Amino acid sequence: MTTKSIPKAYKLSNGKLLPSIGLGCYDIPHGDSSEVVYQALKTGYRHVDTAVLYGNEREVAMGVVRWLKEDPVNNRREDVVYTTKLWNSQNGYANAQRAIKECVAKAGELGYIDLLLIHSPLSGPKLRLETYQAMQEAVDQGVVKSVGVSNYGAQHIEELLSWEGLRYKPVVNQIEISPWLMRQQLADFCKSKGLVVEAYAPLTHGYKINHPNVLKVAQEVGCDPGQVLIRWSLQHGYVPLPKSRSIHRLRGNLESYNITLSQDQMDFLDQPDAYEPTDWECTDAP
Repeated sequence: MTTKSIPKAYKLSNGKLLPSIGLGCYDIPHGDSSEVVYQALKTGYRHVDTAVLYGNEREVAMGVVRWLKEDPVNNRREDVVYTTKLWNSQNGYANAQRAIKECVAKAGELGYIDLLLIHSPLSGPKLRLETYQAMQEAVDQGVVKSVGVSNYGAQHIEELLSWEGLRYKPVVNQIEISPWLMRQQLADFCKSKGLVVEAYAPLTHGYKINHPNVLKVAQEVGCDPGQVLIRWSLQHGYVPLPKSRSIHRLRGNLESYNITLSQDQMDFLDQPDAYEPTDWECTDAP
């Protein structure tokens, strides 16, 4: 992909827009979450990603609400995508119904959840399909706008797409992707089925941020290593979700739109034979 071909937002299969860089809110302390989200929106982010597991849904939503109230004319709710995810223990029809109500309550004055995901496939076929049924009903009720999955392998996506109860197709699959965990086959499969691929931990939780290959490309391009990894994700057609507590880095992450990696640099960064997850791995779950 060239600079011009990387959109600021992707159109999802249901017609809604998803900004192509999001703020990952995992492991941001509760006391900081609201401020970080508020500052991110002031910097230009329009996509925030949290989860029940992260324990900061309420604070993330409060950061968005603060930004909305600051300038109601220009800061519009419909321009922000707020994502959250149901945890494994909340899977199953009745559990998911209760959990969704709790998630909506934590979203507070946001009024609705833009994107609700199943956090993982680990609860097994019966419970994950029951969960998806509850999620579809939340779409019917208007409290959720789009639904999707996370940490799903191709077999889990096939299961969902062939399910007779499917009424709203999953619009995204959020998986860990980096040059050392490319998952090219899975990513291509998702795209072929109309799912946008969201790449969590694009900065490898910092483990590879100073890898010699990254530093070499950063020096060549004249940017910082984090921008190299975010740009790598963008040029592969993914939606990276970098996490940052630093206002300076928030701005720098968005500036990844303004740099370009050559095909040679992309090939140099690609490690198709590597398998180095920095987070959990459950795309191969039964």
